[in-house]
Amino acid sequence: MDARATIHDYYDSLRHGAPLDTFFADDRPADDPIVKFGLSERLVGSDTIQEGLRDQTASTSDWTVESHDLRVTQRDSVAWFSDVVALSWDEGDAHHEFYTRWSGTLEHRDGDWRFVGMHVSVATEL
Repeated sequence: MDARATIHDYYDSLRHGAPLDTFFADDRPADDPIVKFGLSERLVGSDTIQEGLRDQTASTSDWTVESHDLRVTQRDSVAWFSDVVALSWDEGDAHHEFYTRWSGTLEHRDGDWRFVGMHVSVATEL
């Protein structure tokens, strides 16, 4: 599987309420911790990211994830991407919808592509 397919699998897992924590690499002791920015949080460290994603999967449902401009560059063991994604989901009685911007980096480790950084934000006009 290449990096692009991994990103598509992540989107599919989000849509279907499947586990997302396994898509992120574990921190390496010699490196700074991995960081994931979501719409309303900053998660630092692989353990915190994986726990946050497990909590998100348990507390949300009915995801819509529509990719509009996925761009991926892949080299030997590193890849980076950007995308514009329409997101919606339910959380309890609340429904959320956002047009979001995604970017991130993946690293090829032990035969799989894993996210080593991700940033999801909402565009606002200035």
